Amino acid sequence: MASDKDAKAAMAADLLAGLTAMPKTISSRWLYDRRGSHLFEQITDLEEYYPTRTELGIFDDHAEEMAAALGPDVVLVEYGAGALVKTRLLLDALTRPRAYVPIDISGPFLRDAAGALQAEYPALEVHPVVADFTRPVDLSDVPGARGERVGFFPGSTIGNLENSEITAFFRAARTSLGPRAKFLLGVDLKKDPAILVPAYDDAQGVTAAFNLNLLERFNRELEAGFEIEAFAHEARWNADESRIEMHLAVLRDTTAQIDGQSIYFTKGETIRTEISRKFELDALDRLLAPTDWTRSATWQDENGYFALVLLN
Repeated sequence: MASDKDAKAAMAADLLAGLTAMPKTISSRWLYDRRGSHLFEQITDLEEYYPTRTELGIFDDHAEEMAAALGPDVVLVEYGAGALVKTRLLLDALTRPRAYVPIDISGPFLRDAAGALQAEYPALEVHPVVADFTRPVDLSDVPGARGERVGFFPGSTIGNLENSEITAFFRAARTSLGPRAKFLLGVDLKKDPAILVPAYDDAQGVTAAFNLNLLERFNRELEAGFEIEAFAHEARWNADESRIEMHLAVLRDTTAQIDGQSIYFTKGETIRTEISRKFELDALDRLLAPTDWTRSATWQDENGYFALVLLN
């Protein structure tokens, strides 16, 4: 396990690389420290944020069908595990699940959520793994992870990845999960921007706080000296790329210090902090074509806002 010093060094190096690029970016994986993870859970309850309640509705209507398709006695491996609400719905539908292995980059939040789940399911083996799920995760030494594995990636987090990252993720997942594994994936579908943009720029400002927490985190952990009031949250629809983009807009000229290096920000520029792609299912199939996964079943809500797809 990396030391705290090594983790901070990796964060600083990644941040420097993004902020010295043109245009400036920050990797969305840094959004999810303990406070960021809690803020995101608040976002999922907002009226404007349709994905969570829509996906939960699909689970309510089709969890038994999904469980039947996944089979009995499986090891459920969840990527980017959050508060585990959808996980409970699936676990309740599965026949004799052998173990649950949640993977998330936010260690404290993950351990809290996994501990609560273990208390509710005392007969289930729960083995949280703190890791960046966008990179290969070795499950060989995880107790209880042997057997028929099922990948589980609910929500719309797959939309945060670029094409090459999606391909790399599913190739790595096949290696981690095994040649006979199945995968249940949540996919946010393309729809009217009038529905999309408010979901990422809510009236209460929770998403703004979530985005600005990035800079607060860097101040806490790297002593970066960001002037928080010099930045504002901004959500945009990029029609060419079929994605929502979250940015931090620079309101006035300002600077920050990353690992002893000064980074300058000019009024009017932005830092892109997250993308959230909205898919058409045939486009998803084309992305999966170079990997060893094929879509074999699809469950959608009646409005066609969201889908859960089974991959084999």
